[in-house]
Amino acid sequence: MGKVVIFRTTARRDESWAVVARTGTGTCIASIYPTRAGAEADCEWRGRQVAAYRGFLERNDIPVPHYSIRPYRRADLPRAWRPLPALGFLHGQCR
Repeated sequence: MGKVVIFRTTARRDESWAVVARTGTGTCIASIYPTRAGAEADCEWRGRQVAAYRGFLERNDIPVPHYSIRPYRRADLPRAWRPLPALGFLHGQCR
């Protein structure tokens, strides 16, 4: 009788959770987390930061970013990618 070999799938090993920032028509990856809980916490924090500056953004006709999370593979990130500060879109970092 032969030996049973168990194959582990590695397809999800490099999958992470991304916090995605959407401003107007632009979309960028704000941050990457290994767990969904970490991404949700960051997404909520970024939402609170934007809410605190909402009046300023609207008075200056700056598109208010909307944050969400989605599964993301690190292999799909651009080489020069860096995490986006909560209000980094004000400096043109997410267009």
